[in-house]
Amino acid sequence: MLKAILFDLDQTLLDRNTSLKKFVEWQVNFFQLVSQKNKQDFITRFIELDNNGNVWKDLVYTQLLKEFNIKNFNVETLLNSYVNDFNKFSSSFERVPETIQNLYNKGYKLGLISNGKSPFQENNFYALGLKEFFSTIIVSEAIGLRKPDIQIFEHACKELGFIPNECIFVGDNPKADIEGANKAGMKTIFFHPDPSIDYPLADKQIHHYDQLEIAINKLENSIL
Repeated sequence: MLKAILFDLDQTLLDRNTSLKKFVEWQVNFFQLVSQKNKQDFITRFIELDNNGNVWKDLVYTQLLKEFNIKNFNVETLLNSYVNDFNKFSSSFERVPETIQNLYNKGYKLGLISNGKSPFQENNFYALGLKEFFSTIIVSEAIGLRKPDIQIFEHACKELGFIPNECIFVGDNPKADIEGANKAGMKTIFFHPDPSIDYPLADKQIHHYDQLEIAINKLENSIL
């Protein structure tokens, strides 16, 4: 029987792409980093350099200050703003809050496993307003383990009081989320908002949170 559901954060619960665009637009305006004429170019370049969150922002800002010839601010000031202000723009994918509450009300234990920096990732998660439904929140930097290492999945399952084959992992990254959780012995659900992107090695796939409970029910029925 499946008793727990664990989630990735960025691009799974958190619509990071939308949140990042909102944050960068605010930061450009707030600090008046570039002219309005160059604002969209700055935002586009930030997103390119960020590389889906794989590049830490000190390197991103160093390059942006150079490319846009920004003299009034240094990397430290802009990085501090990113760390402290990004969470104010955190937004979830459509139907995430309702779905999480439904799963919680049905008796599932819920958990989070996110690769990233601490407390930055925790604060981004808290801003979604879902903390009360989650029994464990694990960020890689805080415990010294990163997905796809099976130990981080085993640690999370243990925190919830279950073994991996009683747990489902929902994530968007084929290697870090799906392969890692599969190797740990968990069932997996691949999420991507683009219906054209699939990952058939996951046990189930969804493209909208309206589909999550149906996918979980199918996994439940497959192991009865």
